Amino acid sequence: MKVLVTGGAGFIGSNFVLHLLERDPEIEILNFDALTYAGNLENLRAVESDSRHRFVKGDICDHHAVAEALDESIDAVVHFAAESHVDRSVEGPGIFLRTNVVGTQVLLERLRQLGHLDRQRFVMVSTDEVYGSLGPSGAFTETTPLGPNSPYSASKASADLVCRAYHHTFGLDVVTTRCSNNYGPFQFPEKLIPLMIANALEEKSLPVYGDGRNVRDWLHVRDHCTAIDTVMRHGRSGEIYNIGGNSERENIEVVRFILDHLEKSHELINYVTDRPGHDRRYAIDASKIRDELGWEPQIDFERGMGETIDWYLAHADWLDQVRSGAYRGYYEQMYGNRGAHRG
Repeated sequence: MKVLVTGGAGFIGSNFVLHLLERDPEIEILNFDALTYAGNLENLRAVESDSRHRFVKGDICDHHAVAEALDESIDAVVHFAAESHVDRSVEGPGIFLRTNVVGTQVLLERLRQLGHLDRQRFVMVSTDEVYGSLGPSGAFTETTPLGPNSPYSASKASADLVCRAYHHTFGLDVVTTRCSNNYGPFQFPEKLIPLMIANALEEKSLPVYGDGRNVRDWLHVRDHCTAIDTVMRHGRSGEIYNIGGNSERENIEVVRFILDHLEKSHELINYVTDRPGHDRRYAIDASKIRDELGWEPQIDFERGMGETIDWYLAHADWLDQVRSGAYRGYYEQMYGNRGAHRG
């Protein structure tokens, strides 16, 4: 099986690449990533010598680059590439619409042009944020109406609808996944968990939005990768699959867990002004993927969080490079102007 992974140097994408290479000796991966601020090839150091993995630097909005990468030999496209940081979408929505909506359409259009509707699958990796905000009870199902509240989630909901249209109008083999909040190794430290870990290690204040009682369902990235792999191979064409971790926690609970694990004072917590449009609660009903495809999360929150914190402790050099921006020179150092690299 030959898979094109977009955004395969990012947090979830790189974990997915590592997952496939570990689990499938016959896999071939073409890793297509623009290496923006959140793309880091150092996430993939462990597979630099693996001949099953080839990296190509490219922008999903570039029709020519996509056409070169996505040819008849590809069996599946797993589409992670996206602008995903909500705060950045509030400051500058335009790049989110360009990358997340236009970029998705460019990929789908290339598949339509190739015309192999019976053997080229497109997996759209989306988010539970497209559903909007929940009250104190209930959970998102695949039939929950879309109600995005941030420019980020609106761009992802728009991309989901473009995928739906290409499936129903042109017959493309499209499946969509919508996941809850991920955590684990290689997460860019603008996100809650790595940011809090990094600040706590330096005895800096931990900024918590509002009252800290916004609720998220936390999903370990390794569980997410097994779910996407399962959907890629066995999901029904045209369907949506919610992926959740069965681990609802208030943000303040997560922050306190980190401080306790690191034996740091709760006095480091600093409540700050909430961000605009901050959804109060997300929760995922993942019974469809469980009942149809047999997937369930295997990593409980306490174990997964403990392992994640310990990973950042053991990879302080990675965290330092990401926070300083030094990692961005790695591509030029390793690959120069070659534009592509085979493991």
